[in-house]
Amino acid sequence: MAIPTTRTRETAVITIDQALCSGCGLCAAVCNDLFRLENGKAVLVMEKSPFGCFGCGQCMAICPKDAITVHGRTLAPEHIFPLPGRCARASYEQLLGMLQSRRSIRKFKDEPVASHMIEKILDAAKTAPMGLPPSDVNVLVLGSREKNKAFAQDFCGFLKKMRWIVSPWFLAMMRPFWGKTTDELFRGFVKPAIHCYVNAMDEGVNLVTYDAPLAMYFYASPYADPADPIIAATYAMLSAEALGLASCMIGAIHPMIQRGKQAKLFRERHGIQYPSQEGIFVIFGYPAVVYQKGIQRTFASVTYV
Repeated sequence: MAIPTTRTRETAVITIDQALCSGCGLCAAVCNDLFRLENGKAVLVMEKSPFGCFGCGQCMAICPKDAITVHGRTLAPEHIFPLPGRCARASYEQLLGMLQSRRSIRKFKDEPVASHMIEKILDAAKTAPMGLPPSDVNVLVLGSREKNKAFAQDFCGFLKKMRWIVSPWFLAMMRPFWGKTTDELFRGFVKPAIHCYVNAMDEGVNLVTYDAPLAMYFYASPYADPADPIIAATYAMLSAEALGLASCMIGAIHPMIQRGKQAKLFRERHGIQYPSQEGIFVIFGYPAVVYQKGIQRTFASVTYV
């Protein structure tokens, strides 16, 4: 039985060219559910897997003789490419330096992000790991200040219709059902955030997405692993840092547009295809401020067992 996604409901088809196979066994090492060696050659044992081939491509990527091809679930042999050499990969020190240099920036220069830069960010984000292939992550791209502001204005109009969810009577009614933590979150963050966003937009100030020259919304289908869009968004942020762009995650929009008739209408107006368990907006642009110092961050806890 194939694992369903919005993009495919079929299993992939694996072909082994026995004339090219050297019997190295690497395919069986990375996927012993579907491969084994017989008489010094790789053979398929599809009956071992309840899902068949779901198109991860590991066997095709590991085969040194190009004896294995996989077709289906959006995968084909032409999607395989040689990995860059060690000299083209960042060292730990280089990676850490970039991570330490990245800050959440909300002030941007009045300079557009060129389309080729947007494509570079998306190309990097596509390499993010996913729950099961093919990726069910979707991306909404708002590629200009004007589009970004129009989206934020519509979002604030939507919030005006949703203010009842932070009204005293609704919060009091829901307190026994959603508990102390959610009640504190609504009273201490959601309620003041809604009022802040709406009141500022009425005065012509965009505190939702800060009129950034580029915004991306990463979200997934109901079939996807909830972590997938968050990981992809993180890759996008890091690639933007490498390109000289600043970025900031905006977490308040996603949860507001998931449930209810008004949320559905809002998603439809902006081409957002699905409600998503998890999702995140990221804004990008050339930074208007430059930091000379970083800030040490910590985890809530680290437990070694």
